[in-house]
Amino acid sequence: MKKVTKHVLTILLFSGLAACSTLPENYSYDKDIEATQAKMRDGKARKWSLKRHESKLQEKQGKQIDLVFVGDSITHGWEGKKGRAVWKENFADLNAFNLGYSGDRTEHVLWRLQNGEVDGLAPKLVVLMIGTNNTGHRKESSEDTAYGIFAITQELRQRLPTSKILLLGIFPRGATADDPLRKLNEGVNDIIKNYAADTEHIHYLNINEGFLKADGSLPKSVMPDRLHPNQKGYQIWATAMLPTIKRLMVE
Repeated sequence: MKKVTKHVLTILLFSGLAACSTLPENYSYDKDIEATQAKMRDGKARKWSLKRHESKLQEKQGKQIDLVFVGDSITHGWEGKKGRAVWKENFADLNAFNLGYSGDRTEHVLWRLQNGEVDGLAPKLVVLMIGTNNTGHRKESSEDTAYGIFAITQELRQRLPTSKILLLGIFPRGATADDPLRKLNEGVNDIIKNYAADTEHIHYLNINEGFLKADGSLPKSVMPDRLHPNQKGYQIWATAMLPTIKRLMVE
């Protein structure tokens, strides 16, 4: 494990990344640059994913794209039967573009950004939600997953300097509030909410209470597998974030 020293944190802070100051001094991250790049390449070896990547590179050509969604299967689902109608009703007239990929973790998103998916674009807003496959597939610590999300926000800032970022809290998962993976996601959210503290470009929104019952349980009527929204869940999602999206796109 490689420790993030005070010296590194200082460099990040002087780069305008004050959010990293919320990480503990003994914070460690086990994916150095070379290892992360290797995992990105390995992850993208899935034939369907590479095919989708190539398709998205073509799809964006010649389009007016003002709103971009970036994420994993939950975001990918806007194109499926559960999310398609809700997407059309709420986002089609906002010139929205979906860059969600089923199974993606933070390093996969970085690979996609570094391999052309937002090149040539200048959207008004990027909606980002990622991380539940890091905590779910590998049971990474909240700190490690949050650092991956942090890296994505900085990649987006570099490649889309005029775009705002709406960073969403990772959705709840598991049946109850004490589900271990739910707790990992909540730990991520406790960190990433600070990424919006000192910049006009990154904005944080957590809509998780809209999915939950009063006792913190996650009903199957919203997420049948306690992870992916159904049509009702997508409608809750759209309704909860649409006012923020519209506000940020016109500011």
